[in-house]
Amino acid sequence: MSQPSGAREVPRLRAIALVDGEHYPPVTLAALDSVRDRFDIVGAVMLGGGEKLRDGLRLADLPIVRGTSQRAALEDAIERFAPKAVIDISDAPVLDTVGRLLLVSVALARGVSYHGGDFVVRPPWRARRSTRPTIAVIGSGKRTGKTAVAAALARMLKAEGVRVVIVAMGRGGPAAPVVIRGDLERPTAETLLALSDAGEHAASDSYEDAVVAGVTTIGARRAGAGLAGGTVYDTVDQALEVAEAESPDLIIMEGSGTALPPVSCDATVFVVGGAGPSSQVTAGLGPLRLLLADLVVATMVEEPVLSSETLAALTSQASELARDVPIVRTVFRPSPVGSVTGKRILFATTAPEAVGTALRRHLEEVHGATVVGVTHQLADRPKLSQELAEAEGTYDVLLTEVKAAAIDVAAQAARAAGAEIVFADNLPVATRGDLGTAFAHVHALAIERSGART
Repeated sequence: MSQPSGAREVPRLRAIALVDGEHYPPVTLAALDSVRDRFDIVGAVMLGGGEKLRDGLRLADLPIVRGTSQRAALEDAIERFAPKAVIDISDAPVLDTVGRLLLVSVALARGVSYHGGDFVVRPPWRARRSTRPTIAVIGSGKRTGKTAVAAALARMLKAEGVRVVIVAMGRGGPAAPVVIRGDLERPTAETLLALSDAGEHAASDSYEDAVVAGVTTIGARRAGAGLAGGTVYDTVDQALEVAEAESPDLIIMEGSGTALPPVSCDATVFVVGGAGPSSQVTAGLGPLRLLLADLVVATMVEEPVLSSETLAALTSQASELARDVPIVRTVFRPSPVGSVTGKRILFATTAPEAVGTALRRHLEEVHGATVVGVTHQLADRPKLSQELAEAEGTYDVLLTEVKAAAIDVAAQAARAAGAEIVFADNLPVATRGDLGTAFAHVHALAIERSGART
């Protein structure tokens, strides 16, 4: 049928096909022909199998790539043919679910969409790139320490004279991008309490970044996170425009939970939470984050939060998938943004109770405080309210992380009790590897790649 007059012809996507020898070659050829109206197929990847083959696989004049592994073959084909899409016409037993999800991750990490028999997965970031060098800080889930790592990176770069802006998206972010000029004046407890009184989520990541890193931050919002980290809704595009208008030397794009910033960044730091299962980096499309990473920061790597066996499994999985990407192991230690020396403090944190003794000891030995109590319920409003009520009158200072219910519950209770409010930073302290060197390497990569694309 001819195209109607004036109709626009939809361009075909440049594609490669995943094939196997368990399909009879004429069937494979017929399948390829059936999608040629949508895809310009320029090559094929042989995944294995040979039950239906007599003299090897030939697909007319279509070049076929083979490799030492399915992953290696796909990576080689993407490098060789520069496709926009992968068409999967393979099947078990050659390609099982775990293997297929790894290949989906490989394709997405290289910006290539993956089309299966009953699903399509596209790279979760848009074609949008910043006009400035960018570093993404992403995580394996919620409460992994992404904000603490992003803030530590920003502080290091700021100390070296780099003008940094952080764009932080969150589930409680503002309706329109909000600029917090932490480089000029860090938000105070009074400022955040006023915002909370006005109905805002004053413990959003953008406020935490401004408090602990002392840089300009832009707050954005997002909802949902798909299998590959794509959001259902977000305001990051608008926030990025605001950040670019600040003319920074570098922009840090901070993810939220498992959601990735919807921007193609120049370099990526992947934060893996040690308190989570080792399967967090391999299950589903978990490998995608490792394949995107230029640096892996494993957090909360201390017993009893993380056993040595789980740590070994996590490290080996990360090393296998990320290959030569450096992995730095860290623990978090509280650092008050203000003096608590000689004061009775109640510490409010989201850290697991298993590290409570270590945190208490650190505050007393390093910062000279008298810790009268630690509540680990900062993310549980009813329990937090109960523990704050029980502790009333026993503390002079509430030391709290800026997250979860820190402002609308903890700081409100401390204000009502007449106690001082001091915010706490979570410093990532390396137990294996050099975090400063690793951050410098990622910064150099971002500058180099940004210069190349510009």
